[in-house]
Amino acid sequence: MSIGIGIGIVNEKTTDKINILQASILSMKIAIAPLNIKPDFILSDAVSLPDMNIPQKAIIKGDSKSISIAAASIIAKVSRDRLMHEYHKEYPNYNFHSNKGYGTAEHLEILRRHGPCEIHRRTFKGVV
Repeated sequence: MSIGIGIGIVNEKTTDKINILQASILSMKIAIAPLNIKPDFILSDAVSLPDMNIPQKAIIKGDSKSISIAAASIIAKVSRDRLMHEYHKEYPNYNFHSNKGYGTAEHLEILRRHGPCEIHRRTFKGVV
């Protein structure tokens, strides 16, 4: 049973500025910050969250070892997929409803054909 859920979103400009790992850490911190009930303990998938005053453990392949981490991964993926469906409406040439912005062969071909749009990370290998 969950008593709170937080979603953390970091935009492409910030991600380009601080790198994808730091953006992932920041998004987790953003997800935790507004929770009405402060967590007693943080379990995370592979990465530790620095500067948190909450005990924590980073578990390698945590989504396959912890139901809590697996649930958080599902929530994050579903949230991201919904966001990509919305981006598809704004940028239909990029087929975000299908490729979700991942570096698939299709997405890379679309980037070669159309170039990046506003939401593409400039540090993504397919954009450079």
